[in-house]
Amino acid sequence: MAEEAKAKGNAAFSAGKFSEAIRFFSEAIDLAPTNHVLYSNRSAAYASLHQYTEALTDAKKTVELKPDWSKGYSRLGAAQIGLGNFEEAISAYKKGLELDPNNEALKSGLADAQSAASRSRSSSSSSSSPFGKIFQGPDIWAKLMADPSTRGYLQQPDFVKMIQDIQKNPESMNMYLSDQRMMQVLGVLLNINMRTATPEEMMEKDFNEDEAEPKKQPESEPVKKQPEPQPEPEPMDIPDEEKEALERKKEAQKQKDLGNAAYKKKDFENAIEHYTKAIELYDEDISFITNRAAVYLEMGKYEECIKDCDRAVERGRELRSDFKMIAKALTRKGTAYVKMAKCSKDYEPAIEAFQKALTEHRNPDTLKKLNDAEKARKELEQQEYFDPKLADEEREKGNEFFKQQKYPDAVRHYTEALRRNPKDPKVYSNRAACYTKLGALPEGLKDAEKCIELDPTFPKGYTRKGAIQFFMKEYDKALETYQEGLKHDQTNPELMDGVRRCVEQINKTNRGDISPEDLKERQAKAMQDPEIQNILSDPIMRQVLTDFQENPKSAQDHLKNPQVMHKIQKLVSAGIVQLR
Repeated sequence: MAEEAKAKGNAAFSAGKFSEAIRFFSEAIDLAPTNHVLYSNRSAAYASLHQYTEALTDAKKTVELKPDWSKGYSRLGAAQIGLGNFEEAISAYKKGLELDPNNEALKSGLADAQSAASRSRSSSSSSSSPFGKIFQGPDIWAKLMADPSTRGYLQQPDFVKMIQDIQKNPESMNMYLSDQRMMQVLGVLLNINMRTATPEEMMEKDFNEDEAEPKKQPESEPVKKQPEPQPEPEPMDIPDEEKEALERKKEAQKQKDLGNAAYKKKDFENAIEHYTKAIELYDEDISFITNRAAVYLEMGKYEECIKDCDRAVERGRELRSDFKMIAKALTRKGTAYVKMAKCSKDYEPAIEAFQKALTEHRNPDTLKKLNDAEKARKELEQQEYFDPKLADEEREKGNEFFKQQKYPDAVRHYTEALRRNPKDPKVYSNRAACYTKLGALPEGLKDAEKCIELDPTFPKGYTRKGAIQFFMKEYDKALETYQEGLKHDQTNPELMDGVRRCVEQINKTNRGDISPEDLKERQAKAMQDPEIQNILSDPIMRQVLTDFQENPKSAQDHLKNPQVMHKIQKLVSAGIVQLR
């Protein structure tokens, strides 16, 4: 039963229903509290909901139960990163790598933790100068030249020197905040409208030293003299290193465009060459790297693709790139691992990569890839585990325990038999009988239906299902099940006996020979049945029932309609209607 709850949890997790997955994993833990895999799975579900404290607790329990299992340390590291404990995360990933040095998920996690720790340290060290970073990069001179309010400043040597000082040492910015020009520059770089004096106004100095107000034109002057147009300032000489950076960025973009064109033509070698040049010229755009990874993927060079994806993630974190770009690189990495899994038979690295991508950005395409990878892994596990001979041995063991009335043990062996051979209808029938003995009727009904699905001609499937429905007091449904079974085996004594018992119970209800408590219970249960609800909400059937009460003679005409008669029989069998 713990395995079933675990399977439900895995299915919910794959569908992105993390809260539901946590509930199923918790049920499984209650049934098997020493199973380390269950705590690991629940930790992953908590982490997906960003509940990192709970994820950490489960990860620690995983490691406690199975200290030699590398995946536990992967969960531990992920939870610590979520809580911002980067040094602890690094320690966890390193311990995992001591157990499994070639584990790609642990290597990737360690790289993420180290990158995050580095960013955290640099962030804390530069916290005293929050605006310092906006002065970095070659674009600053182009922005200042393009804006009319700052273009004139570039003709002022002291202003150029001020900007260069801040570029070299961001902390020095505090020295220049009193300069009016600095406020205007901040407005341009931050895209905020900050009204200050323009360069022309500052040079004009149209203020009297002894007055607070600007000089006024004489009142007698009828027309205000328009200021003469100022000549456009000559473009300033941008420092050589900044000019070179701008040129490199432009050239890198050209190389990327050439790479894109080659990729569309499936000229992969040339595409690689152009993307490589773009990366060499300008390393602050990770799309160059992810594009090259895409080409390697198309070429079947999966190792190179994965290396580029890891490089893109690492560089992207340093540059604080958009989460979507990081997720894209991780998804591409997972896709490469899926391709490799066709030979290696190992889908775990791909699943880890897709899960990480989803924590960065929840993309439907990535979620589908994750679901497909998990499905492929499950199918592979089933194929590797498939062994009809061992399945028969487990079924026989289950039969022995069933005879001894040790039903939980019988369920365990039948479950193992189904893992070895999931297409054996007899095992589902036998396990359904065990569940019935244990009172687990919904589980038994599910197994009986699976038995019928696998072999519609197998009578036992119908007797199991009919018996469970009879115990659930759904006599009309049980009758239908037994009658369906008789279509395949007209002389089966168990099916015939089931029909007889159902008819007896339905007749008792019609005659009113059941206790009021039983009748009330049956009616309450029937009202939850969607089929009964549909019949009662049908306007025609409501009129028919009204006629039965108010005009019995007219109501007899309704019974001539086979569909109406069938629905009336349904209501009678459910105890909703009694015919006298």
